[in-house]
Amino acid sequence: MSKTCGIDWSERHHDVAIVDHQARVVGRGRVSDDAAGFTRLLELLAEHRDGEDGPVEIAIESDKGLFVAGLVAAGFTVFAINPRAVARYRERYGQAGGKSDPGDAGVLANILRTDRHVHRPLPADSDLVRAVKACARQHQEAVWARQQAMSRLRSLLRDYYPQALQAFPNLAHRAAANVLRAVPTPQAAQRLTPARVVALLKKAGRRNDPGLAEAISTTLRAPALRQPAPVEHALGVAAVGLIEVITAMSDAIAALEAELATVFDEHQQAAVITSQPGLGPVLGARVLGELGDDPRRFADTAGLRSFAGTAPITRASGRSLIVTSRRICNRRLGDACHWWAFAAITKSPGARAHYDRRRAAGDTHNAALRNLANKLLAKLWHCLQTGTLYNEATAWPASPTPKQAAA
Repeated sequence: MSKTCGIDWSERHHDVAIVDHQARVVGRGRVSDDAAGFTRLLELLAEHRDGEDGPVEIAIESDKGLFVAGLVAAGFTVFAINPRAVARYRERYGQAGGKSDPGDAGVLANILRTDRHVHRPLPADSDLVRAVKACARQHQEAVWARQQAMSRLRSLLRDYYPQALQAFPNLAHRAAANVLRAVPTPQAAQRLTPARVVALLKKAGRRNDPGLAEAISTTLRAPALRQPAPVEHALGVAAVGLIEVITAMSDAIAALEAELATVFDEHQQAAVITSQPGLGPVLGARVLGELGDDPRRFADTAGLRSFAGTAPITRASGRSLIVTSRRICNRRLGDACHWWAFAAITKSPGARAHYDRRRAAGDTHNAALRNLANKLLAKLWHCLQTGTLYNEATAWPASPTPKQAAA
């Protein structure tokens, strides 16, 4: 049996422990979080490599970072162990509550020694799907960050300029940014004419619908409670700053979305994924990025559904039996599946019929979507395994065709 290695991750250095099949620590070290430290780690692992059993297998608490990427590229089998699981395993070796980085490295090494069969190695994904995953995650993070910034702007405007929220319910529009940048306070809005609004809308690429400029001008100049002049001015400066941040975020999101579409389109599974009802380039790329393209990652649809969090989990104890939604899962994939199911009920008659049946059976909206996502994942799995595009009649044989549903 080969030796196992545990690496306790930290920002500046990493503690390393190597144990043999009898739980004896045969190697220890602390390496820096840089190229020199990675070289030292490779040397340490080479010293304890078993010629017959191959390279040392490695357990670490993270699946991110340059160290993990370097170890995978070097051909090592790496297991990302959840820190919560490591804390439970630590209790097997002592109840006093002691903790140290070198000790955690030993715990990680022993996890693989005793329980390797219940943990999964990092998937052998292609570089292209890793690029899709990186773009998709950063795009999603940027969208979330913009939503937070818009919430801050909305809260700020409510404190001193509620007319702006009446004129622009959706602050994400460039028209709203252009107008509010020009008149960031109620005092400045008093000089706003319909002709100037037309010019600002044109600059934002928004057509001037009949009466739109007059409505915006009238709403922003409407009488309302006011903050003291110095306070109003200060809040206006803060609002312009937030508007500039949101505008920059929107530009970054557009650039990320363009790159995401390009990278996703290069992948051979893109056509199969986007053939599914409700999956376009952005949502499809998120699903592909989280699933990966390692064909050995999931043995069946059960593992895939558990990973996505769409499969329910049963808690049974004595006479108690509770079936609930799964909390420990890939939250990003679960979120993507939620919106996929939400979009699918407007694109697929079969998906809509299944959703309606679940609602009629007493499911809440979210529970029905989760159950539908569970079904959709199985259909995607079949299409990916066979390399076939989605077919509505095959996917939902008992459901009406689009022509029948429209009749």
